[in-house]
Amino acid sequence: MINQFRNLNPINLLILFAYTFFMRIAIFAETPPELNFEFLEPYTKFFIQIPIQNTFSPSANVFFAGVIIYIQAILFNRVVNNHNLLNKPGFLPALMYITGASLFMPFLVLSPTLICNFLLIWMMDKFLKIGKSSNAIMIMFDIGMIIAIGTLIYFPFIVMLVMIWLALLLYRSFNWREWISGLVGFLTIFFFVAVYYYWNDSLSMFYKIWLPLANKFPSVFKIQYNDYLVLVPVVVMMVLAILQLRENFFRSFISTRKAFQMLFFMFLISIVSFYTKPDFNLYHFLLCVPPGAVLLAYYYSNAKKRWFYESLFLILVFAIQCFLFNVF
Repeated sequence: MINQFRNLNPINLLILFAYTFFMRIAIFAETPPELNFEFLEPYTKFFIQIPIQNTFSPSANVFFAGVIIYIQAILFNRVVNNHNLLNKPGFLPALMYITGASLFMPFLVLSPTLICNFLLIWMMDKFLKIGKSSNAIMIMFDIGMIIAIGTLIYFPFIVMLVMIWLALLLYRSFNWREWISGLVGFLTIFFFVAVYYYWNDSLSMFYKIWLPLANKFPSVFKIQYNDYLVLVPVVVMMVLAILQLRENFFRSFISTRKAFQMLFFMFLISIVSFYTKPDFNLYHFLLCVPPGAVLLAYYYSNAKKRWFYESLFLILVFAIQCFLFNVF
């Protein structure tokens, strides 16, 4: 299966579509009687009312979530190929994206992070353009606005502001205009939000938006380890990918090296940002899928022993299906 996706054969688009819904068989077989989809944060609903909570039936919710994942996978694949992050263009990034977005049951339904992944993929594309641009001020301004829009949908997305300065450290020499332009873009969106709250005599509510940033990072985690055993083959693949990347690191283009460093930081920030939402759901970690999928695609793009990498991928798919069906 991996070899099939190492090239840009158009038939892979149909296979990917079928694969997207194959990975969702478990939830179609036992669709929950009720699925709520909260599209916006409470502070955003104050001035934007989108009555979609009861619009979709549970089956429609799962179906549209699958369609969105498929569309995101194609967009993500195009970004990775356009920036030459792998040896040659193919559909491996899309395959890994769909696989990563099927790891846990909360990943299979509509959620704020699923919508935010459109913005995250867009951000990745803009970050990867920084090193090729003579002036990054407008790019950083746009990224700041994208992060602000994502924050209106899902508050932990605000932590992606850190990526603005990390990316500038990686790609460019110091220019104070570039360093503040991203923050200006972010504040531009929230300036209009503040004005709306002011017009409605609710500035105290606007202040409360930022209180989660003061949350303490948890020192104790309550983890049901059996629920996360499916990550074992993923961790194995990530380790193999890191070893492969390390072997080829200094033989790669400088832009490729910086791109993988940037994606690594994005992966870490996506993980730790959960602390800003005490009642966070497992679907939060859907934000880790785009940067993680690039690393997995890199491994499968460079792997040599076909029997091994094909078997490893099949083990992962089998493990996902088993845990989704709660076989263990």
